[in-house]
Amino acid sequence: MKTFQKLLIIILFVHYSCSDETTIQQDNQQLESNLKENVNVSSRAGLKQIGTGVMMQAFYWDVPAGGTWWQVVEGKVQDWSNAGIDAIWLPPASKAQNGAFSMGYDPFDYYDFGQYNQMGSTETRFGSKTELQSLISNAHNVGLNVIADIVINHNSGGDLEPNPYTGTPYYTDFNPLSGNFYRSNADFHPNNVHSNDSGGFGGFPDLCHHQAYVQDWLWKRSNSVAKYYKNVIGFDGWRFDYVKGFEPWVVREWKNAVGGFSVGEYWDGNAGTLDWWSGEAQASAFDFACYYRMRDAFEGNNLNRLNDDMLWKRNSSKAVTFVANHDTDEIYNGKLLAYAYILTHEGYPTIFYRDYEEWLSKSKLNNLIWIHNNLAGGSTSILYTDNDEYVAKRNGYNNAGLVVYINNSNSWQERWVETNWSNTRIKDYTGHSSWEPVTQGGRWVKIQVPPKSYSVWAPK
Repeated sequence: MKTFQKLLIIILFVHYSCSDETTIQQDNQQLESNLKENVNVSSRAGLKQIGTGVMMQAFYWDVPAGGTWWQVVEGKVQDWSNAGIDAIWLPPASKAQNGAFSMGYDPFDYYDFGQYNQMGSTETRFGSKTELQSLISNAHNVGLNVIADIVINHNSGGDLEPNPYTGTPYYTDFNPLSGNFYRSNADFHPNNVHSNDSGGFGGFPDLCHHQAYVQDWLWKRSNSVAKYYKNVIGFDGWRFDYVKGFEPWVVREWKNAVGGFSVGEYWDGNAGTLDWWSGEAQASAFDFACYYRMRDAFEGNNLNRLNDDMLWKRNSSKAVTFVANHDTDEIYNGKLLAYAYILTHEGYPTIFYRDYEEWLSKSKLNNLIWIHNNLAGGSTSILYTDNDEYVAKRNGYNNAGLVVYINNSNSWQERWVETNWSNTRIKDYTGHSSWEPVTQGGRWVKIQVPPKSYSVWAPK
């Protein structure tokens, strides 16, 4: 079947424009050149170490169409780096079925970043390949890692073809103009490997990762999707979409083949399940358990829920914490309090673009990012909780640590707490309190916090 498809594509290429043929030749030349250089993501010079700062989700659902988004983000990378961001997460960057209108989660041609005229457009919703590479280059110049959103559970945009395994035609005939990774019915479920698959999503054709051909094109070949993203486009790491749809070994094998930071979207509020997936995939996971407990705490006015199980409490090195993302935004009234929580606690925190650039106080978020990067070291000890108040301390690691006091009530609160410091003058690094108390010889001190707010205390 694939031999027939390749012959068909050669015939069809005759009808494509000279500009598309030139683009294909240029892409192949660039790929060959970069593969010879053997670029290694893990040792790319001058980048910040991922996890030492904060990740920025550099998009939201339905960002403006028109091919300008890569330029918008490029204009912000210097300020983000200055603020303490160490990585930016971009939306799915390759051509999808809806062309210039797609957010990228319906992938068609993994090698078209806005340089081929197919699916109704040349550019993607976000811009051209040249603009994407310019963005990545400038992000690298200011020390930022660039995380690719990888959608490999399903594809979209194929032509209708017979399926000998079901007897029913389906849209599994993929003939991408890039000339790479043609797909047919054997590459999707159901096929000769599996009669069915539990990972279906939205009715899209569901890739079969057990097929050697699919593995080769996704991560094994010298010009695989993974290696093209890394060596030609310049990505440094991976955010895997909808990892519930396929086994965790797929992420593990991808990472082993190309390296780079990896985080999976396993949408489940059970911390044990997230911990299991992270261990099997040998990758980080978004801490949905933390997200849901924060929603219950700040929206449900019960800060005792912050005592509950979360991935960061089980394995902080693999927990990517977040308050909002492009799919969900359920924390409203207490959103800044939630950011105060994740930016003072363990885990690798993520900030949502619209929260930072549009909806919340950028100065307050910058302050919390600074606190995270400079004070929030070591293990965490919860000191006090009730419905309205939460106090915890970081015990310090190559820094003094901190005490964070979160108040969800409508009045000022005060509390005696045991700190890490004896006979030490401390201050609130948020500026919300003007107190500068001195801790007792036994490390106890009284601290305060404004209504519906937070304070963060450390040695002056």
